[in-house]
Amino acid sequence: MPEAKTTLLFLLTAIAEIVGCYLPYLWLRQGKSIWLLIPAALSLTLFAWLLSLHPTAAGRVYAAYGGVYIFVAILWLWLVDGIKPSGWDILGTLVALTGMAIIMFAPRAP
Repeated sequence: MPEAKTTLLFLLTAIAEIVGCYLPYLWLRQGKSIWLLIPAALSLTLFAWLLSLHPTAAGRVYAAYGGVYIFVAILWLWLVDGIKPSGWDILGTLVALTGMAIIMFAPRAP
C-alpha cells in the first residue's frame, strides 16, 4: 500500500503546483484579478510542503515527481483547457509514469 500512498501524494503535489502556476497565468495572460496571486502563493506553499512529506531522498522524489506532474498537466490540458490529448500526449504520459514507477518503486538495498 505504500505505492498507492506515494502516488496519491504525488498527485496532490502536482495539483498544488499546477494551480499555483495557473492562477498567475490567468492574471498575466488573461487579465484576471491580481488577487489570484494570493491563492497562487498559498498553493505553491502547499506544493513545497507536500514535497517535504515524501519518504525518500529529495533528488529521487523530484525525478519521479516529474512523471506524475506530466500526467496531471495532460489531464489539466483536457479537463481545464478543454483540449483533448493526442495519442502522442498519452504515449508520453505513459512513458513518464513508467519512469516514475521505476524510480520510486524499484527494490533498494537496505
